[in-house]
Amino acid sequence: MGINTSGCKYDSVRRVARRFGLKEVGEDEDWSLYWTDSSIALERVLEMKRYQKVNHFPGMSEICRKDLLVRNMNRLYKLFPEEYKIYPRSWCLPADYSDLMAYSRSKKNKTYIIKPENSCQGKGIYLVKNIKDIKPNEHAVCQRYISKPMLLDSYKFDLRVYVLVTSCDPLRIFVYEDGLVRLATTKYIDPTTNNVDNTYMHLTNYAINKNSKDFIRDEESGSKRKLTTLNKWFKNNGYDVDKIWKDIEDIIIKTLITAHPILVHNYRTCFPNHNKGCACFEILGFDVILDKKLKPWLLEVNHSPSFHTDHKLDKEVKEGLLYETLCLLQLSSSDKRKCIEEDKRKIKERLFKKQSSFGAKREEAAQNYEKQQKVSKDYEDKNCVGYRRIYPEGNVEEYEKYFVESGSLFQETAASRSRRELAK
Repeated sequence: MGINTSGCKYDSVRRVARRFGLKEVGEDEDWSLYWTDSSIALERVLEMKRYQKVNHFPGMSEICRKDLLVRNMNRLYKLFPEEYKIYPRSWCLPADYSDLMAYSRSKKNKTYIIKPENSCQGKGIYLVKNIKDIKPNEHAVCQRYISKPMLLDSYKFDLRVYVLVTSCDPLRIFVYEDGLVRLATTKYIDPTTNNVDNTYMHLTNYAINKNSKDFIRDEESGSKRKLTTLNKWFKNNGYDVDKIWKDIEDIIIKTLITAHPILVHNYRTCFPNHNKGCACFEILGFDVILDKKLKPWLLEVNHSPSFHTDHKLDKEVKEGLLYETLCLLQLSSSDKRKCIEEDKRKIKERLFKKQSSFGAKREEAAQNYEKQQKVSKDYEDKNCVGYRRIYPEGNVEEYEKYFVESGSLFQETAASRSRRELAK
């Protein structure tokens, strides 16, 4: 089977693909897997065959662009103010500037962090103590700063949690067993007007802190560590690791639910005939911070997390992640042959006018859909080694109410009602 990596800059992806047994092919050759660092182009989607897979879902920008994430999280927060208290209060500027000013008048002496609406690696981020320091016409996201974070060796830190989505309809979510802990390189003190400019204290981005003279490369006590190392530290210091991770997984599921109606709508539009498993999958980088009460907060979601491996620790975590991802994708040369044979059979049926009735077609589609969902789940259960499934995992009823409200964006159209009936 071939993998097309013409849109990928990471050698780690190519190394792991070769180790898995995939052959790297060019644009003009047949491929089973297309791996790109950017969003998938519509032209590419329309040309895809039923046995091919791509590493992005159309519409995942709904939670990966900072401004769209704010809109979606605020929408669910208004409906479920207690359950969706998982994301710091945030505003899209300049549209929400007046709301931000009103909030600042009622909540005195708060610190805010300003992020460009579509940037990465900490570029353009700054902190303010005074709202008047923010330009009214600035296009950015303003977020209430978590000023009382949990500290590790007196340093602020965040977690890069790797999440794999193998299907959006129905939604299936996995969390990788390891990830990264990224520490600031200056010991933390509460933000003041004198230290808000100290990026090495307040920002945990690796791209920023690797340039600090105080950056330490050590797997156990350095400025970047493994999540498994942190879990051991939690246990040794008497923290409830299971509770911490249950809360983090709850954040991940609720965040993806906010994008779910858009993902399903886009997927059904782009892949109406793709009935051999899911045409897309996606590795997301969830950035999470713990406050001093051990409550996790979502900071942002990364659509193309970095797979650079300039350190032994990165290589172990990221290449392990990539290999276990390929193991879950149900890539099979037999599926490719079956799809080609089925397509030939359907062409012959059309030529000889052996057309089934609409009702029979709908029933056949529903049966094939149900059968394929069972095949996919059984395959994932058998091959899930480095990941753990967090949804659905005996928690469908717990999250059902959020799906209903989130999906209300599309429920009132005739087309959406028809799609729901077909899915049933």
